[in-house]
Amino acid sequence: MSELRLAEILVGLSAVTDLGMGQPQGAAAKACLLATSLARAVNLPDQEVHDVYYTSLLQHIGCTAYSHESAAFFADEQSVKRATQVTNFNDMRDIFFGYIPSITRNAPAGARARTFRSALLKSGSITDGYTISNCEVGSSMARRLSLFPGVEQGLLHIFEWWNGKGRPQHLKGETIATAARVAHVAGYGALFDRLGGPDAAIAAVRKRSGGYLDPGLAENFCEQAPKLLAELSSVDVHEGLRHAEPKPHLTIPEHRLDEVLKAFGDVVDLKAPFFHGHSSAVSSLAESAAERLGIPQPDVVRLRRAALVHDLGRAGIANGIWERPGPLHADDWSQVRLHPYHSEQVLQRAEPLADLGPIAGAHHERLDGSGYFRQTTASSLPMIARVLAAADVYTAMIQPRPHRPALARDKAAAELRSEARKGTLDVDAVDAVLNVAGHPAARVRREWPAGLSDRQVEVLRLITDGLSNRQIAEKLHVTVRTAEHHAQDVYLKIGVSSRAAAALFAMEHHLIGPKDW
Repeated sequence: MSELRLAEILVGLSAVTDLGMGQPQGAAAKACLLATSLARAVNLPDQEVHDVYYTSLLQHIGCTAYSHESAAFFADEQSVKRATQVTNFNDMRDIFFGYIPSITRNAPAGARARTFRSALLKSGSITDGYTISNCEVGSSMARRLSLFPGVEQGLLHIFEWWNGKGRPQHLKGETIATAARVAHVAGYGALFDRLGGPDAAIAAVRKRSGGYLDPGLAENFCEQAPKLLAELSSVDVHEGLRHAEPKPHLTIPEHRLDEVLKAFGDVVDLKAPFFHGHSSAVSSLAESAAERLGIPQPDVVRLRRAALVHDLGRAGIANGIWERPGPLHADDWSQVRLHPYHSEQVLQRAEPLADLGPIAGAHHERLDGSGYFRQTTASSLPMIARVLAAADVYTAMIQPRPHRPALARDKAAAELRSEARKGTLDVDAVDAVLNVAGHPAARVRREWPAGLSDRQVEVLRLITDGLSNRQIAEKLHVTVRTAEHHAQDVYLKIGVSSRAAAALFAMEHHLIGPKDW
């Protein structure tokens, strides 16, 4: 049975937390590498270094947990998170002359007064809710990922302060888990190094020493910062983290990859109550539909896994957009249309997940090119991407959204069939999705010339593009023999025997071009 290194998967997926915290991709990975180097520099035992590694890597894994509640106070919780990370809340001047003006200035024009009032009057309750949610979700994720108890504890303590004024338990000093204390120091060091270089990092850590941060660890960091930060800037972070993980390396059997992906899909679905369970539901529906279509098992597995994480990119979009009860503005749409791109980018940062990226990133593409983010057309969309799109649309329609109630299942089925008739969704994919969802067969078919079926029109187009039977088989994910049979049937129906004549027939009947799909 093949084994996968858990670190290789989690280092890539940690980019979800960068999205959720409004930080550039790779920020969590850099903080992790710096924390691990600091842990070794202060001679922590290997087990504690291990706890530091995973605690620092996942310290913001609960970043979506309080997004729904935050949306009641802040229209753009992403900018609030960015401001929070650079603010020293032990310094009232930093709060009143840095934090509050920053989040008010960066709020959408119509929400600045609400943002100011929330920061001034509700900061205590917001902080309590945010930290409790983050810590509990982080600890739960560590358990689901089968990490050691020290990581669970480290994530439970990730918002505690050395001076006892942190949250949620107001722990003080060395009662805070070592992994959390090291992650704190390294987190600020990496953040301010990126913002202002080594001198800024040292100044930020010194300013927080004895307040947020363990003074001993803070001093150790400041003494060794030039060396540690120079090393951080000189290596490829992801490659560095491969070598930095303490031995023995954690591995999982290949079949447990689904559990890891489901855990990340679930945590991103925490963004809002109406998203809860969406990714798992889409995955289950898409898998069953693909099996019904006779898609080869390796592609069914790839589809199932891509569906579990197809919406990871949602973490990077503010809830003020997701939860808007009315129509989205143009600027909002420009962000929403990027969430599949973010999903794809996150997955491609982890080598074991790279082949899932293009499928997850295509879940809003449409056969006629009207989808996003690439505006891909039929010829470039494999069948598993088409199934994912249909399953995603159907699942979303039967769930409530801020601008509409959940659609009745029959109405959702009718809407899905309408999209197939218009040529935006694949007919076969729609039929399979609706069938496994429990709807009676009601085949949606366009009327094609010469009695061609939808699949035969697709084959005809591939023939006219000059593809061989083998290439057609690869495009359609079928055997070469099946592709040959399809091609023969097409030639027989349209009464030709050459590619040129087939192409002429296709042009005569307006069958070439994405507009027909």
